Amino acid sequence: MSWTYEAPLDHMRFVLEHVLDAPTHWKACEAFADLDLDTADAVLQEAARFASEVLQPLNAVGDVEGCVRDAEGRVRTPKGFPEAYQAFVAGGWPALPCTPDWGGQGLPLLLDAALREMLDACNHGWNMYPDLLHGAYETIKAHGSEALKARYLPKIVSGEWLAAMALTEPQAGSDLGQLRTRAEPQADGSLRISGNKIFISGGEHDLTDNIVHLVLCRLPDAPAGTKGLSLALVPKVLPDGSRNALFCDGVEKKMGIKASATCAMRYEGATGWLIGEPHRGLAAMFLMMNSARLHVGLQGLGHQEMAAQNARRYAAERVQMGRAIAEHPAVRLLLDRLEVMAQSQRVLAYRAALALDLAEHHGDGAVREREKRFAALLTPIVKAFCTHQGFHGPAAALGVWGGYGYVHEYGIEQTVRDARIAMIYEGTNEIQAIDLAQRKLLADGGATAFELLDALRAEQATGDPLRDFVDASRAQLRDWLDRARQDNSLLLESADDLLHGMAHTLLAWAVGRMASAAHRLPEAAAARQQALTGAFVRHAVPLGRLHWERALAAATPA
Repeated sequence: MSWTYEAPLDHMRFVLEHVLDAPTHWKACEAFADLDLDTADAVLQEAARFASEVLQPLNAVGDVEGCVRDAEGRVRTPKGFPEAYQAFVAGGWPALPCTPDWGGQGLPLLLDAALREMLDACNHGWNMYPDLLHGAYETIKAHGSEALKARYLPKIVSGEWLAAMALTEPQAGSDLGQLRTRAEPQADGSLRISGNKIFISGGEHDLTDNIVHLVLCRLPDAPAGTKGLSLALVPKVLPDGSRNALFCDGVEKKMGIKASATCAMRYEGATGWLIGEPHRGLAAMFLMMNSARLHVGLQGLGHQEMAAQNARRYAAERVQMGRAIAEHPAVRLLLDRLEVMAQSQRVLAYRAALALDLAEHHGDGAVREREKRFAALLTPIVKAFCTHQGFHGPAAALGVWGGYGYVHEYGIEQTVRDARIAMIYEGTNEIQAIDLAQRKLLADGGATAFELLDALRAEQATGDPLRDFVDASRAQLRDWLDRARQDNSLLLESADDLLHGMAHTLLAWAVGRMASAAHRLPEAAAARQQALTGAFVRHAVPLGRLHWERALAAATPA
């Protein structure tokens, strides 16, 4: 059986129109006031065509070929990748969510999220190259000088130039306070950047002539730790056309996403320019990291959708013991779990993207502030939980194929390998859990979380077991906060279960919303939605309760 992809366009439309009521929200945003569902639908259909027809056939090819670095440090991507990228640029996809002021299409991040899900489902390795473009755009737009914006933003928005995010170093890992890369101010206002970076996705490749590196570094008077980090824009090609002094010393040989050039970079007095204020590099780069974390969560969602689709197709065709294995209870349960988890995470990830849209564009200032808080709360949950499921869901799906699941031609083993990295980069999932516990929950006493849960609870019917679970979770969150305040160190042990408890609670809302809107679907689809709701109540809700219980147990003083 071939490994194929059919974009879940019907469910995407259902989520946009009936679950999130996106058109009503768009009308409250001047930037999106003229956007309607027909236009959104046309965008999604064309994105689905590009993903399934152009990218998906290159997925296995890229996994086999990988990237090759020559003796001079140049990196060649797999066959077909440069041509696919040029088609991506020609289609205007990099410009989708960017402001028209810089040549963008001015469409919502919500539609961009749907695009990213499809690209990641079909070819995670390829999508690693353009996935950082929007974050680089946001960072330069918010913190770059007028000269830098004029020089670099149009090229980034169009996709003519790609971007790379150069954070960590061999001795640092996730502890960015240990970074040593130096930035020496020059008389002309530029910086000379010297140091070594590792794990730089797209640090060198052949998709574009220029690559804009955003590099964390230290000025001579920098204080120690993360408070001494600055951010510099360091292009591969300088404005005069000469080659900058940055070099790829190697491409990592990885477990998965082998088509993505993960580079060890060396900067030898490379010319760069300061982005934002001195020693405030992390604050400037936060926009890029926040965007990247949502995108990484969408990688997990894409992998789940791809695995669920192909597992169901294979199970319907594979006959064992006289019947298709899709009819065997254990397989049927697994398939239902895969499907409802992917659907509910789509709602959650799209709600986070909608929050980012409303935080920037809504006409009411109070709504903008509320959605900014919601986006900050949802981002670590989407990143960590969707990538956790993005690996564990396909890993479970592999069993549907039995021994064939280990064979490359069947596709699922590549999905499992590719998906695993997303739990690690852009802040490991454990770091996301600590961020949620410390900075998002304890910092405001849970006020934002309770505000969100109360808003979601109001959308659910009384007596609904999903609403009952949300109510119970709200009480458990209050209990956790009380215990964590008594002994702050306990939250570190409980953070991972806390995040998973919060995620299951939010998914319960998502499933409830889908169930309540199911009457708008065709009869067969509505019945299917109700069946999936039952599967979630029977199997996911008990798991959510377990995570809450473990979080509370870990937060209880001995």
